[in-house]
Amino acid sequence: MFFAELNAFLTKELSEDGYSGVEVRVTPQRTEVIVRATRVRNVIGEKGKRMRELTSVITKRFALKEGSIELYAEPVQYRALCAISQAESLRYKLLHGLAVRRACYGVMRFVMENEAKGIEIVISGKLRSQRAKAMKFCDGYMKKSGNATTVYVDKAVRSVLLKSGVLGIRVSIMLPWDPNGKKGPKQLLPDVVTVLNPTKKDELFSAPLPAPVQEEFAPPEATFEAGDEENFADE
Repeated sequence: MFFAELNAFLTKELSEDGYSGVEVRVTPQRTEVIVRATRVRNVIGEKGKRMRELTSVITKRFALKEGSIELYAEPVQYRALCAISQAESLRYKLLHGLAVRRACYGVMRFVMENEAKGIEIVISGKLRSQRAKAMKFCDGYMKKSGNATTVYVDKAVRSVLLKSGVLGIRVSIMLPWDPNGKKGPKQLLPDVVTVLNPTKKDELFSAPLPAPVQEEFAPPEATFEAGDEENFADE
């Protein structure tokens, strides 16, 4: 409950600063809240003023003791691979009057240029006419089912209020495989097949087999006994 309400509050408060998520760490001394955003300077404020204001509001809202909670701001390392950052960026562009198709293609190009495997954007609502509809923009490779969707696909949902009505934004990004676990998960996809190069030990056992021997097969010669010719003649 604490995490959900805190995330909703920060999403509303830091939406224009590229808010990309929050992490809560509970220690015996205090509770640490790490806020991830693309514009860290705006989150911290001048001489840390805004950070102190957020700390005060959170302390009063949840009736915490003074000094029991501490906020930190951390930049997003790979903004192009963060679905929340791209959803907020798309929301910001639509609020400032950019065309839906142009805004979506700009986000897709930026994501795919930064080593993402695939991206899918769905915009639903009153786009041009009075009748609501949905537009889907896809590029690259995207998993749709299985455990790989929870490991490899980063999703985010946002809404934007325009004069024509409310538009829904859903962004899904297929992360790349990274053995270091920075840009993507360390776990390989279950359908990935790795072909290894042959070693010297394998070459010893890979000697060519001898060609199969072909043997001529002839049916046995028919033999007739005395009296068989008369029996064939009677038939």
